Order: sequence, then structure tokens, then C-alpha cells
Amino acid sequence: MRYRGRFAPSPTGELHAGSLLAAFGSWLLARHHDGAWLVRIEDLDPPREVPGAAQRQLQALAAFGLHSDEAVIRQSDRHGLYQAALDRLLDAGLAFACHCSRSDLAASGGIHRHCVAAAPRPGHGAPQPAIRLRVADGAAVDFVDTILGPQHQDVAREVGDFVLRRADGYWAYQLAVVVDDADQGITEVVRGADLLDSTARQILLQRALGLATPDYAHLPLLLDANGRKLSKSDAAHPLDPADPLPALRAAWQALGQDPHTLDEVATVTQLLAAARVSFSPAQIPQTVSGLAAMHNDPCANAV
Repeated sequence: MRYRGRFAPSPTGELHAGSLLAAFGSWLLARHHDGAWLVRIEDLDPPREVPGAAQRQLQALAAFGLHSDEAVIRQSDRHGLYQAALDRLLDAGLAFACHCSRSDLAASGGIHRHCVAAAPRPGHGAPQPAIRLRVADGAAVDFVDTILGPQHQDVAREVGDFVLRRADGYWAYQLAVVVDDADQGITEVVRGADLLDSTARQILLQRALGLATPDYAHLPLLLDANGRKLSKSDAAHPLDPADPLPALRAAWQALGQDPHTLDEVATVTQLLAAARVSFSPAQIPQTVSGLAAMHNDPCANAV
């Protein structure tokens, strides 16, 4: 199959250096394999969504020369696909309604292995039961991350039966991303290492739905001076679309690439062309702990 990658931001804020690293890294890997690069807006959590953020993110990506090769899709338009997948799992007995609250599961560290709720949720405007995937005892997943190498997770012991539709009625990330990646024919999921822990769950869900499993590649995170993920930090300044070159250079260096290969470029078009020729996936840092953040300011050229 032809390589198909994607970048899937959530519209919870402005595009920052950490999200640019994920976007640029996934774009470079897609271009390295002469493949397609798609953009998907993951807007399934309205309480966290910032009005207008999705459009501003797309405008910022365009300013950095990163254009989706196909029409941008939004998860908020795809409820029917998620419901159809959930119905298949329920009909097959692979998913079940769960009335347990967080406090019910506190004694087990939040890991659900069997329902312990004292009573069903009342419904009629109150929280509904969540829908969980039934994870078999001993269920473990092994996979090879393209960047980080062999990975193993005992999903039953470390995660338990995980949520597919939340008690507030919103779709869980795990279900939506699996359905969308399959529907779009994604062959390699390239994203930040903060999502490495989700991969085993998604592979189990793909197996339950009879879907193909893509390859996975997890990029290093950008951290602030206190070691927090940049998107969770006050240091996560929005990118400046009017001055894209410094941020692109910083992201290139954070991806482990030789900064001097971009010394002579003067425009975004020139930078992307030079990066496409010089990019070496083997140079991407093999770390999940992250890198010190490099912001898109004039000093970033000298880093």
C-alpha cells in the first residue's frame, strides 16, 4: 500500500512548538516515503474546545507550508461511523455498559476489571453508563515502534476495560481514532510520545473490529524547563505564522536533523524542499522523555 500518514490536532488551543514538531515530523516521514499526508481535526470534546481554534490551526499549518493532501475531515462530522463501530462491538459481546464512577474504581487505581458500582446510573439527564471494551484476562500487546523499537503492554493489568463512549455521551479518543485511521487508510501513525501508552489499546480495538493495524512512530516531546509537556505548560507560546522559518528550523533540529542543511534557505518553500531531500528518519531521537523546547523567536536560529 502507498504510505498514508496524518496529523490530527485537537482544537483546544493555538498551534505551538510541540504541535509543530508532530506536524512537521509526520509530514517529513510521509514525504520521505513518497506518500500522502492528511490533516484531521479531532473535535470530539466540546467542553475543552476553544472557539475558532481549529481554523486558526489550519491557517498556521498553511503558513508553515504544511497542506493536507486531501480534504480536511472533522471528527464532529463522523458520529455515524463511531456508532456503527460501537454497535458491532456490543452485538458481538466485546463491549458492555458500565455504571462505575471514578470513585467506584479508586480502590483499583482506576483500572476496571469488573463492575463494582453500587447502583446503576439514574439516566434521564444524569450521566449515562459508559461503554467499555471487554479486555480479556492476560491480554497483552507487543508491537515495534518505527522510532522507539519493541514495545510491550499488559493491557488487562495496566489499563483494564477501557472506555469507548464516555458517561457524558461523548466519544472516547480511543474509538474515534481507530475508526478514523482505518477509514482514511492510514498506514503509519506518527505522533508525540505522550500517546505511546494508547497504542496497545488501539491495537486491541483494531483486532476486535477486524481492522488493519498501521505502523506506529512516536516522536520525542518538547518539554518546558520544569519537564512538563509543552502543551500543558505556560511556556507553550503560540507560533507566529508571520515568521515561520525560526520555528521550522527549531523543529528540524529537535527531530535530530543537521541544522546546517537549512543554512541557505530563505523561504518556507525552500526550507521544505531542502528538508525533504536531507531528512533522515534514523536521526530522530529515540526518547519518550522529551527535549527542551525551542520557540519560534529570532534566537532559535542560533540554537
